Amino acid sequence: TEDRWFAPARDAFSSYVRICNQEVPFGTNLLFSNYENCKLCFAVEFGSDLFAPVNPGSYHAVYGASIIFNLSASYEEAGFHEYRRELVRIQSARYNSAYVCASAGTGESTTDGVFGGYGIIAENGVVLEESERFFTGCRVVMADVDFESLASEKMKNGIVSKGMGQAAADSIPAPWMNASKYRKVCFYLKGQGRKFEGLKRYVNPYPFVPQSKKKRDEYCSEIIKIQATGLARRMLNTRSRRALIGVSGGLDSTLALLVTVNSFDMMKKPREDIIGITMPGFGTTKKTYDNAMELMRSLGVTTREIDIKPACLQHFKDIGHDPGVHDVTYENVQARERSQVLMDIANKENGLVIGAGDLSELALGWCTYNGDHMSMYNVNCGVPKTMERYLLQWAAGNMADEKTRNVLLGIIDTPITPELLPPTSRGDISQKTEDIVGPYELHDFFLYHMLRYGTPPKKMLFLAEHAFAGKYSADTIKGWLKVFYRRFFSQQFKRSCMPDGPRVSAVSLSPRGAWSMPSDGEARAWLEELENE
Repeated sequence: TEDRWFAPARDAFSSYVRICNQEVPFGTNLLFSNYENCKLCFAVEFGSDLFAPVNPGSYHAVYGASIIFNLSASYEEAGFHEYRRELVRIQSARYNSAYVCASAGTGESTTDGVFGGYGIIAENGVVLEESERFFTGCRVVMADVDFESLASEKMKNGIVSKGMGQAAADSIPAPWMNASKYRKVCFYLKGQGRKFEGLKRYVNPYPFVPQSKKKRDEYCSEIIKIQATGLARRMLNTRSRRALIGVSGGLDSTLALLVTVNSFDMMKKPREDIIGITMPGFGTTKKTYDNAMELMRSLGVTTREIDIKPACLQHFKDIGHDPGVHDVTYENVQARERSQVLMDIANKENGLVIGAGDLSELALGWCTYNGDHMSMYNVNCGVPKTMERYLLQWAAGNMADEKTRNVLLGIIDTPITPELLPPTSRGDISQKTEDIVGPYELHDFFLYHMLRYGTPPKKMLFLAEHAFAGKYSADTIKGWLKVFYRRFFSQQFKRSCMPDGPRVSAVSLSPRGAWSMPSDGEARAWLEELENE
């Protein structure tokens, strides 16, 4: 990389050199690819290429490299290390690739410079492994790289498509490249038949949730601001005077109410223009009812209570349903009655019905069609269930006074339930959602990896077993994964007509561009792969 030692690659007379009596490809346009797995494709850049305004690695990635190796001989300087580390991490994110940088060791230090022997492996914006600096002897840095996920990200971002990716690369002159096209050197990777010794990388069981508290707090603040800003824009655009929310005392409606309060504060509108309506039904318990009422009072919104039981009993009579039969009709009549109440009061009050259903419920179809499935704007549609508890915990510590904080903490500890079946004889919740559809932490894990990386069933099972080792057995994970596939594919028709709402992360199920899927798709192929496992 320094002219006093090396000649520029563009000045090379030949694209081959002779080594050990063999003609070996030479140049800046080389990709090295495994015969047996085309996703394993790497290229090489050197030292200061990492710091160039336009890097050779950019071109390598566009033309198919999933790993960029950088052989570095940069002298250590005070303050330089963090800059280099962040550049490596960012380059891996820009390329949707792995970036591996290895610096010259301390034993090569000479004259006026010292080498630190630093090694780092980053993948798609995440540092997987790195070594200490200034050690004596040899150090090896190893990490597992997920080539399939990287390939999925590249295709999603158009980096390796014949369209925008290569067209963009072809349009920018690269001074270090000669005129010839990229050449691929193929090889067989020895040792692929070795016994698997276990996954070396950490698999986050909660991929929607940042691991560090600092990042998690920043993430929570940002999500609520996105939700509140989206709602404010819709309120102003529709010239709606009021917002209406059905408040049940559960996670979803609590988050929606907090977002709405934040939005009204942002618009400098009085909180009294938020109408919170609690609608006790056949399954409402004293605990959730009290939580709903105390939350609304503590936030200073207009509070109303409408008992839907008489209306539901009349409807049972009208349609000829026995109220003693606690089937899906019994449950959904209550959900639809609540939606009707909210919609009609919204018309009367020049208001907007705020939806509270979350991303996880949309994925599983765990919502009543034309009941809680419907609203005029759904602030929670991009928020998964596993993230909601963290959002409420953050709000309790950063957005609430002591009275509201205590209510929020009580709501966080309440089991997730639609409360559509009568309570137990002791007045406790009898219907717990996760007993029926499965643990949301598993379903959110499946959802993230399927939508973000296109992870196939066998790999999904493998990653989940690693992420939840010691908490769920392999058979339990497999059983709920089957439930996830069946529900996800069969419930697309609900997502095809879901209300507008803000996207808050890279995973969205909005049919308006983020997620396009036929409503009559089948899960058969995914389930068959699991059966053959």
